[in-house]
Amino acid sequence: MLLLNPGPVSLSERVRRSLLQPDLCHRESEFFDLQDEIRARVLATHELDPAVWTAVLMTASGTGAVESMVAALVPEAGRVLIAENGVYGERIAQICAQYRITHDRIGGDWLQPLDPAAIAARIESASAGARYSHLAVVHHETTTGRLNDLERLGELCRASGARLLVDGVSSFGAERLDFGDQSLTAVAATANKCLHGVPGVSFVIVRRAAVAEAVSRTYYLDLGRLARQQDQRNTPFTPAVPAYYGLLEALREFAAEGGRPARHRRYAALAAQVRAGLAALGVESMLPAEQSSVVLRSYRLPIGVAYGTLHDALKAGGFVIYAGQGRLAQTLFRISTMGAVTAADLDRLLECFAAILR
Repeated sequence: MLLLNPGPVSLSERVRRSLLQPDLCHRESEFFDLQDEIRARVLATHELDPAVWTAVLMTASGTGAVESMVAALVPEAGRVLIAENGVYGERIAQICAQYRITHDRIGGDWLQPLDPAAIAARIESASAGARYSHLAVVHHETTTGRLNDLERLGELCRASGARLLVDGVSSFGAERLDFGDQSLTAVAATANKCLHGVPGVSFVIVRRAAVAEAVSRTYYLDLGRLARQQDQRNTPFTPAVPAYYGLLEALREFAAEGGRPARHRRYAALAAQVRAGLAALGVESMLPAEQSSVVLRSYRLPIGVAYGTLHDALKAGGFVIYAGQGRLAQTLFRISTMGAVTAADLDRLLECFAAILR
């Protein structure tokens, strides 16, 4: 079965075999060697200076990494503006509400880009006692496949002094992130999407200066404690050791294949193949290609074809696709080209689509 959903991904044989390594106690030096190499390789994906940045690992899904980032990096007197245009932006707001973090939300139609002018106006209109300490945003909003413009948001943050927190869960490893932007403070990401690892381990890449000031609102996901203990070759809890094995091998494979630029090119070619093939069958894209990520694209359900019918017919042919979310559940479906997917695989997918639509 080929997974064309936005994570978990179909694994390469190299990564799958790595899961069969010997049992390993997480209090032994061999585990800390494993942890150290993963952290170093995560930073190496963007050639980051380990004196400035740190990669903090945790056994959690990508949402766990986002929660850890937000809960730790917004101070008690902080205030967050959440720019949102989909389910995952809403999730950041729900996390803030859960921890009683002062926050405001700005967004609009899920099928529209964020409005930098409106965000700028909201930031500028904040009174002296209610300035925004942070702006939070989802880089790749998987709800629709939209890639949000971090460059413009970084400009707004630098002008106002706010710090930028990024949910990079489904973009990290494929789409460009500008870690040279001085407003960018942290990025939350995960193993089982563009890095092609397995579910169970996620991470936050964060400026050391920021994590040194982290607050402790949560126990298990306490980013500051995780960072301190990992720097000391330690861990507060039992990690998902097999998932760590898988992430390390995935990172080695990622580097051997040419890193982020090569992965972006590969995804872009596969996404274009699917888009063109479906267009030839009369299936419309929901967003223009230039506004979409290369990771995932959304498409309009053909008239008269229910998602359940489409999903089940494709699954019978060996492919798993993804439904729309929330208010878009009845109008779109999504296809991701992450993981061990080839052009030949997608030719077969398009043949299945053609048979179904006939």
